[in-house]
Amino acid sequence: MTPVDQDDDRFASWLATEAGRRLLALRAGFEGDDKSLAAEGDRLSHEYIVSQLLEHRPQDTVVSEEDGASVEGPPPPSRHWLIDPLDGTREYSESRPDFAVHVALVVDGVARTGAVALPAEDLVLATDAPPRLASRPAGPLRLLVSRTRPPTEAKAVANLLSAELIGMGSAGVKAMAVVRGLGDVYLHAGGQYEWDSAAPVAVAIAAGAHASRLDGSPIRYGQRDAWLPDLLVCRPEFVTQILGALSSVR
Repeated sequence: MTPVDQDDDRFASWLATEAGRRLLALRAGFEGDDKSLAAEGDRLSHEYIVSQLLEHRPQDTVVSEEDGASVEGPPPPSRHWLIDPLDGTREYSESRPDFAVHVALVVDGVARTGAVALPAEDLVLATDAPPRLASRPAGPLRLLVSRTRPPTEAKAVANLLSAELIGMGSAGVKAMAVVRGLGDVYLHAGGQYEWDSAAPVAVAIAAGAHASRLDGSPIRYGQRDAWLPDLLVCRPEFVTQILGALSSVR
């Protein structure tokens, strides 16, 4: 089956998978430094995904992390593709496994379709065949945070709830860790852009997880300003506890 014959969910999954394979091939044979590899990975994945969308979904608008004008430009149409061609660029350039490819389709402000490829693990989680929220092991609450910049709110919540902090790279990797049962809560503060979370949020919700802003309000995409200050992806049984803790520490 060719990409043009697939529905949007399957197409997103295919796109993320193929982009991830190209990123792995590039890294395996690259001879430059980390900075050059990061830049080339961003460019390669962006150009590949955008070219496929232009060919097979020419009627749709595409907003990518690599399009700088999208940050401050007019709001995109109600239906548009929102992509992060290489989420976790630093991890990718350092030959770490915790990087991802995000492909999402936003309709009327909601990420309806999403695919998150984890190329180093030969895995893609997507809305075409939503994964089930995995069971969790017994033990303390596990909060997934940035491995280099854990937010103050997460540290405060962890202290309040005697939770364990687990540092990881890509936002997509952390959100999918909740889905996969490798953590319980992904709590981000301090700012991201819409493309950082759209695909992970679509997949997490399809899998049965909770996704919202830190105040519990719904996440809306396709805004004039693509800046999205905070994000919560959480197992449903911990939502009330986490939101309560957040309200007491913010």
